[in-house]
Amino acid sequence: MPHDAIIIGGSYAGLSAAMQLARAGRSVCVVDSDTPRNRFAAASHGFFGQDGAAPRAMIAQAREKLLAYPNVHFVGGTAIHAHAIPDGFAVDLGMGETLQAAKLVLAFGVVDELPDIPGLAGKWGKSVLHCPYCHGYEFKGRRLGALNVMEKSVHQALMLPDWGPTTFFLNGGAMPDADTLGQLQHRNVAIEPARVVALEGTETELSGVRLQDGRVVALDALFTGSRTRMASPIAEQLGCAFEEGILGPVILTDAMKMTTVPGVYAAGDIARGMHNATFASADGVMAGTSAHQALIFEPLAA
Repeated sequence: MPHDAIIIGGSYAGLSAAMQLARAGRSVCVVDSDTPRNRFAAASHGFFGQDGAAPRAMIAQAREKLLAYPNVHFVGGTAIHAHAIPDGFAVDLGMGETLQAAKLVLAFGVVDELPDIPGLAGKWGKSVLHCPYCHGYEFKGRRLGALNVMEKSVHQALMLPDWGPTTFFLNGGAMPDADTLGQLQHRNVAIEPARVVALEGTETELSGVRLQDGRVVALDALFTGSRTRMASPIAEQLGCAFEEGILGPVILTDAMKMTTVPGVYAAGDIARGMHNATFASADGVMAGTSAHQALIFEPLAA
């Protein structure tokens, strides 16, 4: 088998998995399309020892350190298909190029399906945000909003007052029930029932939310959940089972990050409901060490 492990995805989860296998002396190939989910953000926050660092700079630094190991190989491009073969897996990169390995680690990430509101897309990751733990401090004390796009949106609205005065934009949705209204009132969250029709400001900086009745509510940052989908069909091709997560489907894994397909591991946003860089990296560490131990102990049990 040409490689001990192929890792599909070269961001926080994938590179963390690769490091474990590399340091164990195993042959590792990382296939990366260079489209990390957080590429829209200028800085990543809350990551151990890297608070405020640029996401691509963090990835570049991790790649550089991995390339110090002679048993690590990087392939730029997109894995388009994967299937089981005797004693392992084959990954098709297109144009006739195929890689083989005994184990697979899936870390290709998810794609955000953003609300279809004029002015929103360019502000994503800058003044329209998904996570107050990742970006809330940078807007502390300023005018914040939570956009109602799913059942969990009210949870976000209830959290945000710890960072600043908050308005919950129902966006034309149903008024919350009496208990929830009481909780919002207790947290001093203002409620705006009208539908949001546009976001005002520059391409990247938010100044206000335009409502269907013509009013504009001044705002500095808008938090919103986004439905997510797999960035690759490979898990489905391999027959991995899925479950419904907070924001969309996630690959079902056990505590060791192995999927329902033996020999295939999944890490990062594709395999958990809560998403941030620290969670992704930790999942990658688990997936990488689990794949390595399987390479050791499975032959001994045969």
